[in-house]
Amino acid sequence: MLPLLPLLPVLMSTVLGAQTPESVLDSWHLAAARADADSYFGLMAPGAVFLGTDATERWTKDEFRAYAEPYFKKGKAWTFKAVKRHVSYSPDGNIAWFDEDLDTLNMGPARGSGVLMKQGKTWRIAQYNLSVPIPNPLMKQVKKEIEGYLKSVSKQ
Repeated sequence: MLPLLPLLPVLMSTVLGAQTPESVLDSWHLAAARADADSYFGLMAPGAVFLGTDATERWTKDEFRAYAEPYFKKGKAWTFKAVKRHVSYSPDGNIAWFDEDLDTLNMGPARGSGVLMKQGKTWRIAQYNLSVPIPNPLMKQVKKEIEGYLKSVSKQ
């Protein structure tokens, strides 16, 4: 039997009929795993921004959809599972910011952070920043690899 704790935000939102930032993020990740583009992009606010792991990856919602659509159409988007998440709220309760540790199939341990905005009773992702945390002892080597890569790209 699967533990229910990771599903609690989704279950609570279903039972209570109310969304939470946690349930939106869980639904968003699930939509990607199921390659459900309409649900995935429907959970993003108009004008949302997605920041990917590559420094060149700053996409508006529409740009990100255009990039990701071929993956969704193949039925193979990506699978991210939050293993730890922290959510904070603005004093009026209409803005939430979060950080989450992710277990991913392709990248290994990753981190997501961002902002959700509440419009009426609906939470939408306004910004999502995907990153790969680099252990401090590896930073010097990773920095060297990135610098070498950027030099080789600039020569082309």
